Amino acid sequence: MSGVTDIGIILKTMSPQINEGEYVFCTVDTLEKINIKSIIGIFKEEEGVTVILKKKEADTLTLSYSYISAWITLNIHSSLEAFGLTAAVSVALAKENVSCNVIAAFFHDHIFVDHKQAENALAILKAISKNYNTE
Repeated sequence: MSGVTDIGIILKTMSPQINEGEYVFCTVDTLEKINIKSIIGIFKEEEGVTVILKKKEADTLTLSYSYISAWITLNIHSSLEAFGLTAAVSVALAKENVSCNVIAAFFHDHIFVDHKQAENALAILKAISKNYNTE
């Protein structure tokens, strides 16, 4: 199961959905104190390990963060080989002054936006899909 590669199909049929809660990006030196089941995402960089957690979990662990985000999942199994989705999404959001952090996972793409702009971001993403043929 490799997913959809055609950008037209992806944009026309993606179904963005907000995941309930507030999410934060934290950097840690070790994962020892973090329950792996509570980690939404993880990426190792030279400077440290970035973990994405629910804000509540980060607060419990007294981890610092500077950005509270909403997590939107694009419910289409897009291929990791597909191209153009990140550009289409980030450009549309940028035009409306919505910052985004895009993460491609095996089955879906995930967009993290400012929590205060979650509904606006969702409307923008739905409009991309609805209006794809007329753009």
